[in-house]
Amino acid sequence: MIFNPAEEHEYEAACGLLLHRFDGWAVENGIDADPFVAEAALEYRHLGTPDGRLGLWDQRHIEEFLLDWAPRTVTVLPDEEPADAPGTLRALLRYLHAVQLADPRGASLSEALAAVDGAAPRYAEAMADRSRWGLAKFWITTAAEQGADVQDEPALQDFVGRAQSGEVPYDPDVLQAIVDRQMRSSGPVRSEPQLPVALPGDDVLREQADRSPIVRQLRALAEWAGRDGRTLTGSGRLRLSDARELVERLDTGDSTDSIRTSADLPRLDLLVEWAKKARLIRVAKGRLYAVAKAQPILNDPLELWRRAFEAFGELRSPVRGGRRDRYGASVLFDEYAAYDLYDVILPDVLATLYSLPYPMPWPGLRETVRLAYRSSSLPGVLARDSADSVGREQSDADSDLRRLLGALEELGAIECHQGMAEPVFGELALSEDQDEAEVWAGMSAEDFDDVDDDLLDDPLSVDDLLDDEATRRSRRLKSELSAGPVELIRLTDLGTDSVHRRLLAEGRDAPLIGELAQAPPAGLLGVLADHYDPESARTELTAWIAANGGHPAALEQLVHAVRAMPFRTRAEAMLDVLASSLDDGELLLRSLRSDPSIAPTTLSLLARREILTPEDLTEPESLLMVAESLLQLYEATGADGLGEMLHHEGRDAEEALRAALASGHPDQHGLADLQAIADRMPRERKSHIGRLRQRGHRGNGRRGGKGRR
Repeated sequence: MIFNPAEEHEYEAACGLLLHRFDGWAVENGIDADPFVAEAALEYRHLGTPDGRLGLWDQRHIEEFLLDWAPRTVTVLPDEEPADAPGTLRALLRYLHAVQLADPRGASLSEALAAVDGAAPRYAEAMADRSRWGLAKFWITTAAEQGADVQDEPALQDFVGRAQSGEVPYDPDVLQAIVDRQMRSSGPVRSEPQLPVALPGDDVLREQADRSPIVRQLRALAEWAGRDGRTLTGSGRLRLSDARELVERLDTGDSTDSIRTSADLPRLDLLVEWAKKARLIRVAKGRLYAVAKAQPILNDPLELWRRAFEAFGELRSPVRGGRRDRYGASVLFDEYAAYDLYDVILPDVLATLYSLPYPMPWPGLRETVRLAYRSSSLPGVLARDSADSVGREQSDADSDLRRLLGALEELGAIECHQGMAEPVFGELALSEDQDEAEVWAGMSAEDFDDVDDDLLDDPLSVDDLLDDEATRRSRRLKSELSAGPVELIRLTDLGTDSVHRRLLAEGRDAPLIGELAQAPPAGLLGVLADHYDPESARTELTAWIAANGGHPAALEQLVHAVRAMPFRTRAEAMLDVLASSLDDGELLLRSLRSDPSIAPTTLSLLARREILTPEDLTEPESLLMVAESLLQLYEATGADGLGEMLHHEGRDAEEALRAALASGHPDQHGLADLQAIADRMPRERKSHIGRLRQRGHRGNGRRGGKGRR
């Protein structure tokens, strides 16, 4: 139920199977559903959202699909009935829950249906608003409205030619609005998967937050400002007497010797700006006040900590402490750059540290900042920089990152200590196949001095240079990581909790160990199979068993969920993660070998684990294995893919298909799909297959829906 965007064929096969089964389910239940709209909904979750989870639907997904994605991508030609997207989405959500494919971390079925009902009244208006359309939909609809046959390629090309020459009337304002919207948004980028994390309860986090120096200082600053407020200078800064008082009261460590304004106290300036961004204090009519509505936040250390963490992203200049290099710009905080690297580096640093099983060594984290800064410039320009310029930029980048990490450490979001880096980081050091931008990012000042200008004019010589530099850089980084103790950095529980909350708010997948304790059995096993590493899966499963009646009762529920799963590959993945997460997993598999409804899945898994060999199987079990293999291949490649394979393999494949149809496999829908493939084979070959199926297997199988897409 999740595919990498690059897995186009795998996604197409899974999507086709889902639509085929959904269409059949809708027909059987008397539901009028449009497979094209259902396909658009699955494509939205696959390509239009950061996480790509096909089975997870929340209110925001439902509203975005109905009010943005469908109006932008679903084309309704003038002679067609408008698509009932709300009705089809209701049916699709019901189907996902009926066949146990719904992700339990999403909305419940009743919540999801209510969200559809809430968005449905606005759907027709959104579909009619041409400014919400995509470019392709705009031109296809315009062509159809002007009489062009959009199904006829020559006619469509003729329309395109007339449009390019200005012969086609259209609304330029609408077209410009569409173009402007697309220019503003490049669409979501699929986020990297995150490992599950474990977190203590809020009571523990609250105690940790109360020990944060920043939390204490922000609270004290707001209390000092008070409801009556404190007078500021004409430039809006603290008076010197007040600034000196606060330095002592808050213990900022600033030196008050020879200061002319409070701006000369970088630590105090940071705290004041931080409190403003966190909406704890405000400026009005020349006075600094505590925000009255923030009092409940000030009384709750955890909420105050979370508020401070969220505000940290807006503290570019104060975090720097007012430092500027002689050119007036900062590597990390350059307000004159095309984009502010602070907005890139801060989330990247936090995401890098999140869910890591080991603390991150400083050299590895440092390289990410150098890469982000150096790769934003052209290699030819960089290579002609002086050694002093390169060295200064790298030093500034390191200093800026140090300041950022220092503030995060004092807040309590990260903790640092000295130690040996885990060997895995040495293995992950940049290798020879890194791209050009990474190489330029890692070159030292001496490396740039060694580059001959004439060399850079020859692309082949540049390639050789990059290969050599990649090797040198990899060796330097590995040597630094293994030479001795380095600074190791990790997120604290508080930091992990807040990054986790941020990831969820961005619509990303961020599993939390323990959150599936009340999930239905199939939902639990599906999420573990798709998103959990083995150790986390074992922990999550153990907690679920304890919360659901203990080992015997919980295990029966889990096995029943595998039995009821109508999709072969998912059933095996569920059984696999179940067996892998139990101490007696192999014993469980052996006990299920004789269970008629789950035997094919069990035999397939036992064979894949090399617990069983072909010689260990009885003849009926061999037939079940053949059927299971073909059904899984069908799910992975689609009907066309399996049919093509059978055609190319010839009689051996045909015999396998005959064996599968005569096997007595319990998946009646799957066998019906295989029979449909057999029916499309050449007539002289399929007659024997049909007779054998009638003789050897008289189940109640029936074909699924039309599979129309």
